[in-house]
Amino acid sequence: MWKPFLLVILFSSFSFKAELPTLNAKVIEYVDSVMGTKVDRGECWDLAAKALAYSGAYFDRSSLKTISIYGRKLNPKKEEVLPGDMIQFENVELQWKVDNTTFSAAMGQHTAIVYQVNGTGDYEIAHQNTSDWGKKVGVSNFNLNHVTKGKVMIYRPIKEKG
Repeated sequence: MWKPFLLVILFSSFSFKAELPTLNAKVIEYVDSVMGTKVDRGECWDLAAKALAYSGAYFDRSSLKTISIYGRKLNPKKEEVLPGDMIQFENVELQWKVDNTTFSAAMGQHTAIVYQVNGTGDYEIAHQNTSDWGKKVGVSNFNLNHVTKGKVMIYRPIKEKG
């Protein structure tokens, strides 16, 4: 008599879709508040820096000659990437095919924020200082499977270092 009741309670206490970590949720909240506008000077990393500051997360930009560190580095092959995670591109080239048409794109040094996860390796990214959006914040598709060259580093926001 109690077993079915306990199973219902047990299964109802688990969430099959994890909620966003608080810092990630705050990053997305900030991106939503500035969508379509220019953040700071309109540089790509200005959006990330302001979103991390708004959320109270850690941001290390100790040298203009090094890659920015936006939190804990993730391995997207082993860990789930979430909205609010940061992406740093370094000399990335992409190529993909739609029907009989081949497309390509390149990003030297670029920073973006995962805005939405469409599936494994397939993201909508929020960024600025692009050919599509200029110095204003916009959203574009990015698929890790299209990367043919370069480095893509994904970071999970972490609390401010103390």
